[in-house]
Amino acid sequence: MKQTIMDPHIWESIFSSIHNAVIVVDRNGKILLINSPAKKLLQIENENWEGKDIRDLIPTTQLPHVLENGTSSIGVKMNIAGRQCLVNRTPLHRNGELIGAIGVLQDISQMEHYHSLFKQMETIIEFSTDGIYVVDQNGITIMVNSAYEAITGFRREELVGKHMYDLVKKGYFDQSVSLLVLQQKKRISILQKIGGKKDVIVTGNPVFNEQGDIEMVVTSVRDISQLIQMKAELEKAKSFSEMSHHRYTFSVDGSNEQIVFRSPSMKRLFEKVQQVAPYPTTVLLTGPSGVGKEVIANLIHHLSPRKDKPFIKINCGAIPEALLESELFGYEKGAFTGARQDGKIGLLELADKGTIMLDEIGEMPLSLQVKLLRVLQEKQVQRIGSHKTKKLDVRIIAATNRNLKELISQGKFREDLYYRLQVIEMYIPPLAERPEDIEPLLDYYFSFYCKLYRIDKHLSPKTKEILQRYHWPGNVRELKNLMENMVVSVPSQLIEPHDLPLHIYDQTAATSPLTLKERVEQFERRLIYEAIEKNTSLRKAAQQLGIDHSTLVKKLKKWEKSEKTLRRR
Repeated sequence: MKQTIMDPHIWESIFSSIHNAVIVVDRNGKILLINSPAKKLLQIENENWEGKDIRDLIPTTQLPHVLENGTSSIGVKMNIAGRQCLVNRTPLHRNGELIGAIGVLQDISQMEHYHSLFKQMETIIEFSTDGIYVVDQNGITIMVNSAYEAITGFRREELVGKHMYDLVKKGYFDQSVSLLVLQQKKRISILQKIGGKKDVIVTGNPVFNEQGDIEMVVTSVRDISQLIQMKAELEKAKSFSEMSHHRYTFSVDGSNEQIVFRSPSMKRLFEKVQQVAPYPTTVLLTGPSGVGKEVIANLIHHLSPRKDKPFIKINCGAIPEALLESELFGYEKGAFTGARQDGKIGLLELADKGTIMLDEIGEMPLSLQVKLLRVLQEKQVQRIGSHKTKKLDVRIIAATNRNLKELISQGKFREDLYYRLQVIEMYIPPLAERPEDIEPLLDYYFSFYCKLYRIDKHLSPKTKEILQRYHWPGNVRELKNLMENMVVSVPSQLIEPHDLPLHIYDQTAATSPLTLKERVEQFERRLIYEAIEKNTSLRKAAQQLGIDHSTLVKKLKKWEKSEKTLRRR
């Protein structure tokens, strides 16, 4: 009786239970068995292919080569019926004789899809602007992106494969958010010092598996060194003096500026700011130089829902026209000669969801006014050298000390842009129009600089009276700078009229003339204090002045007594 390989029905029962597709051919390449997964893969469930040539079913099959040379081929990728498959081909022997071949096909299309997705995610993480740091469930570093290397200065070769505990011990970080997340099993944000010098904010996010166990911790890292430095500088503002009950003040978080006023006009302006700040309306701030337009812009942003989003300020008059466009709109790689190889994001994009202040808007070139108008109208921005536009949600605050209507009549400013910016216009009056604010501003800034520099000084009543009558062409900026100057440069504790700059003293002296004796004494005091400041002792100062040491001491005691009397008043 002639022997056979095995009853085909038995083969079919065995191979139908196998997950992978299996095809068995005889010595001539005719199909002996084909299991259900193979029929499903090849989409021939309702057809009978037994006894037919394998090449009719799979034209690209290599099983005939296996039958010719009797060698196996393992793990070959092939496209079969539109699916990516991994194919194993094995010759079938009986009693040393080649009697057929077996092909095993594994559909890896889904695996390839996931592999492609994984590579895409790897690329996205690699090019993220935030630093990304990933550890496994044991706290071992498994991934670090380029942004993290740039922020910290560490190479990934130093970190990957290392336990976070060992890295902290070696001084790479002062503490590990990843270890905290693994302990507490929740999202955690901390301030971290990198290498003992750079400050970053890190947020660790746990990734859980289906069983609820942590598989990995993904940490995002942002450099906040400059913010920490700014915070330290702003701590000085804590020593601000208490304002009197009739004075209005408002402090803006994240700034050492305070709005100090008493006048009805500034109170109305402050109330208007409170009214419009919550809305994303474009605001135009006008008024002479030094009145505090930037302070008002800070206040508008702080009182708006965008207070935690970016607030970017750019001076349109301080940046050359050629650079201003690239700064505002950004550019693509190779957009122009000298452009950065990786391109650059513009300030308008950086301010997305936040606020941008365009100071000295009247100085903006006409060519850029057209592009800015398009941004306001279409709510989108286009980089230099790019054909793509990006949706933009940004509040624009424009500021100028120039008369824009005059610039329009001169053809230097677009009328359509003016009306786009002038949705809400706020005029900040100069100090000459609100004399009620001069006294509280003098008190505030003089007290502020005394405490800042730890100096105990006072303005004499006459000095204060002169300052209140002065017209302050430089407005609040001039007043603030003069108070700092008086605190640090005048040697005496009591600041007299003769200590004031000549342009202020001479301009106001006419309205309150002094006697000849008073003017001579003021001039004498100025000469004596200048000599004391330049010399290391009173004797040397007296020698320079050409007077006796005892005469100099008597004059100083007399003036000191006068200062104490005035302070008691």
